[in-house]
Amino acid sequence: MNLSYQVFDLVLKHTFTIAHQSRDVQDTLIVKLEGDGFYGLGESTTNPFYGMTIENMTACLEKFRPVMETGSWKTPEELWELGREVFKENPFAQCALDMAAWDWFSKKEGKKLYEYLKLDPNKIPTTNFTIGIDTMQKMVDKMKEVHWPIYKIKLGTDNDLEIIRELRKHTDSAFRIDANCAWTAEQAIRNSEELAKLGVEFMEQPLGKDDLEGMKEVYKHSKLPVMADESCIVESDVKKCHGLFHAINVKLVKAGGITPGLRMIREAKSLGMKTMVGCMTESSVGITAIAHIAPLLDYVDMDGAMLLAKDPARGITITPEKVTFPEGNGIGAEIL
Repeated sequence: MNLSYQVFDLVLKHTFTIAHQSRDVQDTLIVKLEGDGFYGLGESTTNPFYGMTIENMTACLEKFRPVMETGSWKTPEELWELGREVFKENPFAQCALDMAAWDWFSKKEGKKLYEYLKLDPNKIPTTNFTIGIDTMQKMVDKMKEVHWPIYKIKLGTDNDLEIIRELRKHTDSAFRIDANCAWTAEQAIRNSEELAKLGVEFMEQPLGKDDLEGMKEVYKHSKLPVMADESCIVESDVKKCHGLFHAINVKLVKAGGITPGLRMIREAKSLGMKTMVGCMTESSVGITAIAHIAPLLDYVDMDGAMLLAKDPARGITITPEKVTFPEGNGIGAEIL
């Protein structure tokens, strides 16, 4: 088994701003596993908020290379367990490797990943399209540029309600809002009342990830369902979110890949919580991987590649009506 990787700079169509950062370019690491006549691709972006860099991701992969290349593992789950300790502090690197392992493994099995997982590709929820924080006019213009049935609106400004009021004038599409930890419990509860009237489906991560007491109040009094993102990073967080959130947003890069992501989804469902898988600003490698497990979900956020000026890979094609998968087995994405 051979391991290699490439770094790509993903240039965005527009500056992308959320409550705690802005960016025009996102660098990403694409991992390739080759063996037995097949190859698999996986991806993870860097993230300054979580301290994930190309340097520490590749260093972690190199540390694990001798174990991975022995080929002593038979399934992606076995490989993930072998890397549990090495990747403990770097789940982003483990995600890229795990994703590549699933791509390689399902190709070897002669199946698309969703087929191997026994999932129905016709049951994929419609992804939202994300509108980052900007001037009011630019946010309206971005929405008009891409007509979509569901918009995810990034908030965390001094005029959040005004933004939603203005955007609502220009579309009947459903809204989801993501405050990225920017509000207090009082603000979230108060804002939920008007947001519910403005056609918002749910609020994502309104409070800081450790504000558990505040979330108890929001969960109890909010007029809208609340979804965990920053509060639900790894598997052990799912149970902690029960009774504080109505749903969880699993980010594969933060969780460590598809393997733990599947376990998190199953656990949340067993607790009666709704589930979503969200993306970073990824190429079609990471986005196509998400699509394969999307039939398990109530919601999905896989618009990352749609926000790019140029995608270095090809994979799924997304329209409001359906998702079209690549012809090949495995995850099926390819670097151009």
